Amino acid sequence: MAKYYITTAIDYVNGNPHLGHAYEKIGADVIARFKRLAGYDTFFLTGTDEHSLNVARQAEAEGLSTKEFCDTMAGRFRSAWDKLNISYDRFIRTTDSDHVATVQDIVRRANERGYVYKGTYSGYYCVSCERFIEEGDLIEGKCPFHPSREPEWVEETNYFFALSKFQEPLLRHIRENPKFILPVARRNEIVNRIKEGLQDVSVSRSTLTWGVPFPQEIDDNQVVYVWFDALINYLTGAGYTPGTDEFGKWWPADLHYIGKDITWFHCVIWPAALMAAGVPLPETIFGHGFVTFKGAKMSKSEGIVVDPLKVADSLGADPLRYYLMKVVPHGQDGDFSFEGLAETYNADLANDLGNLLNRTVSMIKKYFKGTVPSPSGVYEPLDEELRALGESVAERGHQKMEELDPAGALSEIWSLITAANKYIEDSAPWVLAREGKRERLATVMLNLVEVIAKEAVMLSPFIPDSSQRIWDVLGLPGKPEDIRWDGNPEVASLLPGIRVTKTGPLFPRLDMESSDFTTGEFHLAELAKEKKKEGRKQKTGPSAKNTADTGKGDPKVDNLISIDDFAKLDLRVAEVTAAERVEGTDKLVKLEIDLGTEKRQIVAGIAQFYAPDELIGKHIVVVANLEPARIRGVESRGMLLAGSTEDRKELAIITVDRPLAKGAKVR
Repeated sequence: MAKYYITTAIDYVNGNPHLGHAYEKIGADVIARFKRLAGYDTFFLTGTDEHSLNVARQAEAEGLSTKEFCDTMAGRFRSAWDKLNISYDRFIRTTDSDHVATVQDIVRRANERGYVYKGTYSGYYCVSCERFIEEGDLIEGKCPFHPSREPEWVEETNYFFALSKFQEPLLRHIRENPKFILPVARRNEIVNRIKEGLQDVSVSRSTLTWGVPFPQEIDDNQVVYVWFDALINYLTGAGYTPGTDEFGKWWPADLHYIGKDITWFHCVIWPAALMAAGVPLPETIFGHGFVTFKGAKMSKSEGIVVDPLKVADSLGADPLRYYLMKVVPHGQDGDFSFEGLAETYNADLANDLGNLLNRTVSMIKKYFKGTVPSPSGVYEPLDEELRALGESVAERGHQKMEELDPAGALSEIWSLITAANKYIEDSAPWVLAREGKRERLATVMLNLVEVIAKEAVMLSPFIPDSSQRIWDVLGLPGKPEDIRWDGNPEVASLLPGIRVTKTGPLFPRLDMESSDFTTGEFHLAELAKEKKKEGRKQKTGPSAKNTADTGKGDPKVDNLISIDDFAKLDLRVAEVTAAERVEGTDKLVKLEIDLGTEKRQIVAGIAQFYAPDELIGKHIVVVANLEPARIRGVESRGMLLAGSTEDRKELAIITVDRPLAKGAKVR
């Protein structure tokens, strides 16, 4: 089995985790989970960077020893990634004893080969990003990454790494290995900067005591510069044994997944240090874009932060994981907003995916008593089209993930979900049931379950908890991640005879009206609906006005109303999300409708003309401002519009003939 070693940047512990940290860890986790699905023996490393001037100062400000402060903060980062379902194999800390030993040994190896020497440094130093900055790189005297902080002037005697000796070797390696730096834009930036000339860089600090001690035989009054120390964590995590050429099972790294602002350290200083120490170079360094908030990069020091844990507390980890992977394109920046998160949640997760599962499971329970039927062996072009799309989506999605493009993979996966929802409308299972076409109905149901099961597998890197819930609702054994990404035959073999289970909504809809998009306080539509009920006087008693018996008799021509009377009617487009017969009646159907900003329940006298399942997904027109009433003991809040013949032998619901937003006003 081929191995795959993936790492993220390790995070400074001078502040709490924010959404920028979370995006990187989720992105790397999605890739790691995909690689496991694709059959790779995968090792995923993340952790914390604890040796820096920032950390020492923050600990002092909080009245703690530096190690006590680091212990607390490392715990917060680890807890955050656990809550967001990050499947790391090791959480490394730069204070770990094996890392200290590895750092000292790499410095020793580079020194023995003549690439480390003593000298004097004077220049600007940005404490926020722990880096020395050339005067020409300052913007109006400020660090380009921390414009609110003035860099400090530093003069000290320390040790330097002869980076200038690696200009041509680095250019040669990049030229011969086109996947060494990705995306291409990052590679071009790095190549152009290298061609401008490399300057030797400091690898130690003499004015600090908080850090990895320099090898004692070289100098016992220095600590290793934090950036040199931090980069070596990737070698420690791979299992390097100091004093040997045993670099561990996992080295070289297959992927360093890091932010585009630290590509210089990873694409220039890090590979040069490895060359100096005689260590093989990593395969690929990918500089991902930023997740921004109102156009600005997430930054603790600049006060631009979104707490990912607050979002996870409100919605769960999966919606956040899904949204971040969708909103940030391949290697580019993407802007986060609470409103965008809520809209995507309702549209993609609650509506597209959640309704697909709910409708399919409901029909299997109704038509086959909850047991997935066996295939009839006869497939129509509609079936073949869906099955072929499932195979091509798996192939294209696989390719997108190999290209480190989770957003592109999600787009492919969602095309299959969209097609499956359309397949329901085109195949019309409710009509097949009414006409007694059991074999055809069985084929349709089996095809839908197979698509949903494959979706659960392909979505498991993105929304692992929800994928497991889908798997469990379908009654499938084990876990979706036990199936290979391309394991279509394996999925198909599991399906016939399994029993589905009916549960609550996979993703309960959010109430857009009551949710607060400035703070990220989200409210579920059902809870908001209950609160609105409590604040409204209840009216009881049956009312014929709330049945669907519109069109009962012809309107008289002289029974005219004014435009003002008509304006009192609030006619809206609504989607039917659930439907069932009212017990004890022959005519009444209870429908759950979605008006975009809220869900409602209405009762309609159409059971003789429409099976409940046939109604789900229809976009109907309703009177939205009708007084609430109770019909046969069931609350009804609104009235759908329908037309019928005078003898009521035929009836048709009024629907819209093209896509229109839920809640759109009929004028």
